[in-house]
Amino acid sequence: MLQIDAIDILKTGANVFLTGEPGAGKSHTVREYVKYLRAHDVSIALTASTGIAATHIGGMTIHSWSGIGIRKFITRRECKELATNKNLRRRVCNASVLIIDEISMLDAATIDAIDMICRVLREDDRPFGGVQVVFVGDFFQLPPVSRQGEAPTRFAFDSRAWADVDPTVCYLSEQYRQEDPAFLEILSALRSGTIDQEHADRLHARRLTTDSHDITKLYSHNIDVDQMNTKKLRTLLGKEKTYTMTSSGNPKLVEQMKRGCLSPEKLVLRIGARVMFTRNNPIEGYVNGSLGDVVDYDQETKFPIVQLTSGRVITAEPGMWSVEIDGTPLATLRQLPLRLAWAMTVHKSQGMTLDSAFIDLGQAFAYGQGYVALSRVRSLEGLFLGGLNSRALEVDPVVLRNDEIFRTKSLATESAFSSRLAEDRAERALEFIRACGGKKEARVIETIDALSAYFPTKPAKKAKEPKWAPTVALIIEGKSIMQAAKERARTVGTIVDHLAEAQLLEKLPSSAFDRLRDAAKDISNVVHPVMRELKTKGRFLRPVFDAFQGKYSYDELRIAQWLFDEEKGKKKKSV
Repeated sequence: MLQIDAIDILKTGANVFLTGEPGAGKSHTVREYVKYLRAHDVSIALTASTGIAATHIGGMTIHSWSGIGIRKFITRRECKELATNKNLRRRVCNASVLIIDEISMLDAATIDAIDMICRVLREDDRPFGGVQVVFVGDFFQLPPVSRQGEAPTRFAFDSRAWADVDPTVCYLSEQYRQEDPAFLEILSALRSGTIDQEHADRLHARRLTTDSHDITKLYSHNIDVDQMNTKKLRTLLGKEKTYTMTSSGNPKLVEQMKRGCLSPEKLVLRIGARVMFTRNNPIEGYVNGSLGDVVDYDQETKFPIVQLTSGRVITAEPGMWSVEIDGTPLATLRQLPLRLAWAMTVHKSQGMTLDSAFIDLGQAFAYGQGYVALSRVRSLEGLFLGGLNSRALEVDPVVLRNDEIFRTKSLATESAFSSRLAEDRAERALEFIRACGGKKEARVIETIDALSAYFPTKPAKKAKEPKWAPTVALIIEGKSIMQAAKERARTVGTIVDHLAEAQLLEKLPSSAFDRLRDAAKDISNVVHPVMRELKTKGRFLRPVFDAFQGKYSYDELRIAQWLFDEEKGKKKKSV
């Protein structure tokens, strides 16, 4: 099923199980639906089965949202006791749509308990108290875990509540992550339980006798991850810089968010540290999983300057993670959107996309670990394997049987839904909006990045002027880069970034660029040959600074580097 069809089905108010292979666009589909609901002022409960997944989407764990906490079973009497909690009752009763992400890690008993809480608190005996329920996830991913002494867990689809909801299955069929047909074939075979010797041989051909490759490493256990990151950081010279997370709001929610946040409470860095961005911000040029190295620190803010593997240079400024209900912030975290990335666990990699990774599956101990780890990578060429035990190539037979059922149901849904007239679909969507107490006319929703579509948003304001516009105006007036920096109270590096962006968008007049180039001609004639020899990029200017023994300041060198890059770009275009 295509994403656009799944969104149309969601808009009708149907209870849905949204699934598909990694990279099929489940998260994107949810973002678009959330954006649509918010535009119509429909109240949404955005939750996930784990703290990590909840932090990814800017929501709460389903355990916190429902009040069930660590319990898996609950009685009606206990539900009525929970109803005395006014905040809990208000958020459960106000929700018109309940979205539960990473459903594979939520066991059947917990699903049944949440269903009962919703029925009792909402005083409505329909499944989940009558809200639209959207289960999101892939049961081939990591399964629910039972605590010591507990009976084996059952999957969410084995719960009574799942049967009562009887969700419409939307099995997404597009693929946006894996770019390598041969690798996609292996993953599909692994998913369908048809992996053969030829597939296994291709994987074993990616095995290494050493993990010396300077790429992110995925391990099954935390101890291996911590040892690797600590060891690598200690090999770097230079002074350590520590960035401490700040927080506000409900203490319990804050602690939950800290456990789920991929950025650590204390982030320790040195020049040369391998890091990974932990959230999405396409405007700034990075997404959750973008890799790079710390190459310098901003002289003014002291924030790390990261050069991505693509060559792009970004100053990593603090990001904010937030949990909000109906526009009211309950808890927030503020930290650099980075983590050390020489190594991480398979568990924490879930939801990420990596260009390359060293993966050690020699100690894989659960169904789904191997599949989750392998499917993080875009291509076979980017995959480097350490250990690979037999469990890593196994999928749960129960999941395999049910997956066939889900695929069949999705095809039937797609066929039935496509036969309906567009007018009928639109009318059903409008009826659902009315039933939720929403507004017929949609308002524009302003989003900052891919992740922020999950946050409660306010009516769109007048479009903000681009950051570079005032800088360009000053340059056109005849100001120098140094003068513009002083007038705007910005660093020279920031002003250069503004000009580079304006130049890329063809918003910087050629006459202004020529004037700036002529003004820096004396320095450029001396510095550019050295830059050419050292092959410098972006803000990684220390080698040039050292070559001239401090004769030129970093500000002067940044201006020269920008002019150097622009001239080099022009030559490439002319060729």
